[in-house]
Amino acid sequence: MTKVSVVTTIMRVVLGVLFLAHGISKLQMGLGNVEGWFSSIGVPGVLAYVVAVLELVGGIMLIIGFLTRYVSAAFVVMLIGAVFTAKLSAGLLGSNGSAGYEMDLTFMLIALYLIVADRSPVSLDHILFKKRSA
Repeated sequence: MTKVSVVTTIMRVVLGVLFLAHGISKLQMGLGNVEGWFSSIGVPGVLAYVVAVLELVGGIMLIIGFLTRYVSAAFVVMLIGAVFTAKLSAGLLGSNGSAGYEMDLTFMLIALYLIVADRSPVSLDHILFKKRSA
């Protein structure tokens, strides 16, 4: 295993853990409350459920390394939506107690890297989809 594959694996697992934690946090707040907040900022409330499921299931999928590229692409789309709907007005670092979008950019960059990176040898993707030698 190369240094790059070790770092790729660490990035994938940590990003998965962070998204899983965000999904759990939404469940603990109550999805009805999250739906209400989404609606209050002009985002359809039903997207609260979509985001929560993506964070929970997608986080687990990243941790085990299953469909990493697709999950990472979904996270990039979700994060772009979060920046433009909820965070942009607060600025990069946030203001008046509102979170900025610096963390979203960081998560986006990691997810973009995972879309184009070689499969980690420590992942279900590698086990299930490795190219057979001719």
